Amino acid sequence: MTLRRILAFLVLAFSATSPFAASPSRPNIIFLLADDLGYGDIGAFGQTKIRTPTLDRLAADGMRLTRHYAGHNVCAPSRCVLMTGKHPGHAYIRNNRGGIGIADGPAEGQEPVPAAELKLPITLKKLGYTIGGFGKWGLGAVGGSGDPQKHGFDRFFGFNDQAHAHNHYTHYLWDNDRKVTLNNPEFNVHDQALLKGDARKPEFYQKWTGRDYAPDLIAERARQFLRENRDKQFFLYYPTTVPHLAYQVPEDSLAEYLGKFPEPSTATGNYLPHRAPRAAYAAMITRMDRDIGKLLALVDEFGLRDNTIVIFTSDNGGTGPGLEFFNSVGALRGRKGGYYEGGFREPCIVRWPGKIEPGSMSDRVTGFEDWLPTLLELVDAASETPKEIDGISFAPTLRGQTQPERPFLYRESPAGGGQQAVRVGNWKGIRPNLNDSTSLQLFDLANDPKEERDVAAQYPEIVARLSRILREQHVKSDVFPLRGIDGDVPAPAPKKKAKKA
Repeated sequence: MTLRRILAFLVLAFSATSPFAASPSRPNIIFLLADDLGYGDIGAFGQTKIRTPTLDRLAADGMRLTRHYAGHNVCAPSRCVLMTGKHPGHAYIRNNRGGIGIADGPAEGQEPVPAAELKLPITLKKLGYTIGGFGKWGLGAVGGSGDPQKHGFDRFFGFNDQAHAHNHYTHYLWDNDRKVTLNNPEFNVHDQALLKGDARKPEFYQKWTGRDYAPDLIAERARQFLRENRDKQFFLYYPTTVPHLAYQVPEDSLAEYLGKFPEPSTATGNYLPHRAPRAAYAAMITRMDRDIGKLLALVDEFGLRDNTIVIFTSDNGGTGPGLEFFNSVGALRGRKGGYYEGGFREPCIVRWPGKIEPGSMSDRVTGFEDWLPTLLELVDAASETPKEIDGISFAPTLRGQTQPERPFLYRESPAGGGQQAVRVGNWKGIRPNLNDSTSLQLFDLANDPKEERDVAAQYPEIVARLSRILREQHVKSDVFPLRGIDGDVPAPAPKKKAKKA
């Protein structure tokens, strides 16, 4: 073989189409975020009725974080904590607040974050990462200050608004700033008058089932992003809408579980009912697991496994009619919307071959605010960590090194009369309703993981210590005030609803 042919062969072997292409200097990051998944909803965290083979393999290949906390007990503020590195007492978004559009724009969107607020994608963009988001956004309307493209994202595909995301057979999705029409009927998934009928009859449910299942389309666009950017440093953020209500899933997935479980009433609050809600919930999770498997298979196909950090977790605790049946929160108390452990303690798995020991586990307390400094340290850019954040890097923990425990983990919400929670070591303090009482409930999680015994009266010094943290960590917000602490603060006037696009 001539020298010219040898050189041509080497160029071809290491071209962009080769699975052996040279890797970028920094690792890729894939952040997989489920929606309303409970602590015990996957096999690696104790689930026995729902199949999650991909996530179970991911856990076997990486580290399970058993005391990992979402940023909040509901969607939008949890995502804000993740993206800003600030806990809910300092972050801009502290509760869900929807129905907010922009002038001459779409009449949808959550309360928007200010420009340049989301330091995680912005900092990674500065480091040369190509950034894509696929799924549910929830941090501001398209075209406004909270638009993902104004916070470092090169590409976003999915639902902008959280209420819109409650219909998995929606009639449109967003592709950056462009609406993509789907082949589905147009209806309001919350319109109970429209949805009257016997939901146990397949023909009733089929009226509200289209051809385009949004989670499938979102998963395919995430895979497309991976294909197109496999030779770059990329951050792939995949906040799926599964398994959030309404329970909707294609029939081929439902068939795996249909008839396997006793089914309760089809009532699901203000959401579209399903004739077999437990089977549908299980099928949604298994289908999500399958889609994650397809994405990770591409990582292997392109030779990126060793140079890609993969993270899986959920945005807040579980909810819905299958919660007790599936033991969705494991041995924990509470559910989505509360600050007992089941409301925001989540399964978490991290894989990075050669850097994180396979089959390992850590019970160190970590939270969503910690991901910003942790990821920056893992990609050798710790010096780029923003100054005014609450996150603490747990990169040493992921590497198997000893690390001091977190000094405290703080959460708050203006919902339900105002809520606060703080964890210090194994002590957990909760104020579940600031309007009713400012007294602190105290639990010893080491001896009472279900938070069944309030021991505040026995440990006044611990109560005083935790109460001081609760006072110090709350910074007043005019948009999301804690009325039990900030006084009689009037609720902010609703913003003028924008015209429909």
